[in-house]
Amino acid sequence: MARNYLVYVLRSERDGRFYTGLTVDLEKRIREHQEGLSKYTKNKGPWKLKWYGVFSDIQLAEKFERYLKTGSGIAFCRKRLLRV
Repeated sequence: MARNYLVYVLRSERDGRFYTGLTVDLEKRIREHQEGLSKYTKNKGPWKLKWYGVFSDIQLAEKFERYLKTGSGIAFCRKRLLRV
């Protein structure tokens, strides 16, 4: 059975910052962020899911996640995916 990989963007309801990540279980991962179990998002929640994309290829998912964390990727995400 094929596995799906999800690239996601969260927004902190506390300070408005964004977080981009990669997972195979989106509900579980968001719950971990909400419960403060993630090193980089601890004490910055609560979090709201703003966007996610599904990939069938792990390499493409990892590449897209890395891109969204670059300067041009952040601009693309805000303009095209989030419309911020």
